[in-house]
Amino acid sequence: MPFETDVEQWQAGLERLAGAPPDQRPGYERVTRAIEEELRRRLGGAFTADELAEVYDRGTGWCTDLAVEVSPDEPYTWDARVVADAAFGRYLRNAVDYAGGRRLE
Repeated sequence: MPFETDVEQWQAGLERLAGAPPDQRPGYERVTRAIEEELRRRLGGAFTADELAEVYDRGTGWCTDLAVEVSPDEPYTWDARVVADAAFGRYLRNAVDYAGGRRLE
């Protein structure tokens, strides 16, 4: 999948997270942070936007598995379109070749 498509999905996830009902926000945040921590473990230190996109394009089933583990009693937090996409969107900000909302050439 092209990087631009990934970024659109990640942005949509961030918007879904921001628009979540206030009573659900803590659960979504807990799962999203856990996915970000796993991304940190998988990608190590410095990484590029393309490396992050490669992880995403291999599939996000592991994100749902992690969501169930972290928040077993809150099934709404298992929606990868929210938690996985938001986590990837946030984590993109740490890419060495991404700044100011765009990928650096």
